[in-house]
Amino acid sequence: MLNKKDNLTFFKPDLESGNSVTNTNQGVSAGFPSPALDFMQERIDLNKALSENPLATFFVKVDGHSMVDAGINDKDVLVVDRSLSAQDHSIAVCFIDGEFTVKRIKLEKDGLWLLPENTNYKPIKVDENNQFQIWGIVTYVIKKI
Repeated sequence: MLNKKDNLTFFKPDLESGNSVTNTNQGVSAGFPSPALDFMQERIDLNKALSENPLATFFVKVDGHSMVDAGINDKDVLVVDRSLSAQDHSIAVCFIDGEFTVKRIKLEKDGLWLLPENTNYKPIKVDENNQFQIWGIVTYVIKKI
């Protein structure tokens, strides 16, 4: 059974907005800063940069704490690609018994498990009695620090 406090809110990326932010095409130094970075600016549209398959990509806002040990916290925004196939250990948005949830997929000989990444939550074993669909695969997590 799912915890009723774990809810997801879905959004489509706006690929036509033209909104972009300043970006550098180099990584950020964790050592000494490079003065050259001050002069290397480009624009990046995060809707486009995070949507590898734009027609199959959605943003999903997390409401809950079941995935905190995977770095997914309450109010984070997940980038979810519906065109990707689930693999063992993928983090997926799933629809089970009328509710959406985000969990890690675990494939075992005895079936499919949805694993939380928080010891306060129990794993969910999926069987033929469940209405179940893997809705999409999480590709990025956007978070406020």
